Amino acid sequence: MKKQSTSIAITFIWVGFIGAISFMEAWLKFRAPGIDTALGLGIGQLVFNALNKVEITSAVLIVLLSIASKEKKPIQVQGLFYVAVAILVLQSVWLLPALDTRANLIREGVVLGKSNLHLWYVLVEIVKITCLILFGFRSFKHLNTNNK
Repeated sequence: MKKQSTSIAITFIWVGFIGAISFMEAWLKFRAPGIDTALGLGIGQLVFNALNKVEITSAVLIVLLSIASKEKKPIQVQGLFYVAVAILVLQSVWLLPALDTRANLIREGVVLGKSNLHLWYVLVEIVKITCLILFGFRSFKHLNTNNK
């Protein structure tokens, strides 16, 4: 039960990181005095690459705790986690590298046309955080149901 509780706690810590960074810091940094586009993009790259490492670590810890506890959750619960991890992989191997490349070019003074990369990132981030919230609550419910 302790491993399952720890897994749920990690899930909500992960949700907190996403909420604080993707849905707060990312939008606020460009409103701070003295932050121009180049500096904001540099800060964003640093912060989002750090967030990505935290997210990968969280996902790995949840998998390891699930294996160690020999826990069997219903697919309606576990599937939410799988969707979140699939999105994390998509972000790690495609979206973040593409956004990094774009940010580097902009910081070098290259004028680029419009891109949908940020929109895609935000959309999948909304899906991922929703899946993680539901996964956390359903895992908690599953844990309480099995321990009665």
